[in-house]
Amino acid sequence: MDHMILLISTILALAGAIWGAVSVYRGLATRGTLICMVLAFLFQLWFLKERGELRGACPLRDTGEILAFLAWALTMFYLVVGPSYRLSVLGLFTAPVVVIFQALALVVPGLMEENPQRGAGVDVWRELHSAVSVLAYGAFALAAVASVMFLVLDHLLKEHHLRSGLFRKLPPARELLQVQTRLLWMGIFLLSIGLFAGALMPHKGAWQHFVAAIVVWLSYALLLGISQWRGLTGRRISLLSVVLFVMSLLVFGLLWWSGFV
Repeated sequence: MDHMILLISTILALAGAIWGAVSVYRGLATRGTLICMVLAFLFQLWFLKERGELRGACPLRDTGEILAFLAWALTMFYLVVGPSYRLSVLGLFTAPVVVIFQALALVVPGLMEENPQRGAGVDVWRELHSAVSVLAYGAFALAAVASVMFLVLDHLLKEHHLRSGLFRKLPPARELLQVQTRLLWMGIFLLSIGLFAGALMPHKGAWQHFVAAIVVWLSYALLLGISQWRGLTGRRISLLSVVLFVMSLLVFGLLWWSGFV
């Protein structure tokens, strides 16, 4: 049942991505993408509720659940940031990422348990660490999406594709950079809470993922610090934001593959 719910959410996100692409190509409004993403978000909530009841805890016990939770966090930040900053085309870039995360959770064998076992007990600090840290990655993920939008806009400007439908739908570069920076600060803030909770939870000798989280925090803090006090071009900070997010995913993927997470 829970897999079917996540599948429906993935189909809705895919529909949103296709609808957005067709709308931009035809020069139409992308409200359909927002509608699809709202529906996908509701099914994500339903999925997390079902898995949470099965687990008797926050559904972050296997990699598939983490990917689904990350997709939910990314969608949530999109629904807050997109309408607030009138970035209607943001859904066109967000929806494919949601589809990829959830499709991996559904398709890759072993990522998500078919019949999850109910936990014996709940450690509050571990639950807080896991949930808030993945929320932080949702903010970092949307910052990376905004960075990709900036890089696309920068490319279109340099190539003088000023009449393309996508160019007309993209917001001003300054707006994208403001949204990107605020999302990065939000990610740092949430990850700080996650690290604090992680320091208080029992580790049983497995500190690898906690150390990796600290390195991620330091990397983003360094990026924001250099940007704030020394200055970075929009293109450079966007590239670094995307690289940091991809590298952090690869690091945690490697830890999972090695059995440390």
